[in-house]
Amino acid sequence: MKVLKFLDENFERYVCIVLMSSMTLILAVQVFMRYVMRDSLSWSEELARYIFVWLIYIGISYGAKIMKHIKIEAALLLFPKCARSYVELLGDILFLAFALFVVYSSWGIVEKQLMLGQTSPAIQMPMWMLYSAPTVGFALTAIRQVQAIAYRVALIRAEG
Repeated sequence: MKVLKFLDENFERYVCIVLMSSMTLILAVQVFMRYVMRDSLSWSEELARYIFVWLIYIGISYGAKIMKHIKIEAALLLFPKCARSYVELLGDILFLAFALFVVYSSWGIVEKQLMLGQTSPAIQMPMWMLYSAPTVGFALTAIRQVQAIAYRVALIRAEG
């Protein structure tokens, strides 16, 4: 149970830290190789780009976890105080629907990449690994949105 609690509280944050650190290190090595050693690595920029893509999608899940995804606070203030909780709940439900739509859509792309067997030019990584970033990221986001919806429903019940 402690492991599940730790993962629930920290998974996205630690994955983002590892991805950002890896990307920074790879790009620093590339800069060193290019300007100091006068030689360039053929794979570093491609790998850094793919890490960045994964960082973005895991970051979306982290934003959903801390309930800081995009919303317009000024528009929320236009509603009466008693309706704001319901508007936020509706926003979370719509975001959950969007996340599930992205998971479903991106899974079809991953399946096509698995069938095609395409690899990246420099590092020969199977492209399905890159194309699975939206699937994984938005699946995690959907889980976080379910948690957010449960939290908001509990708040509404406590207020009512």
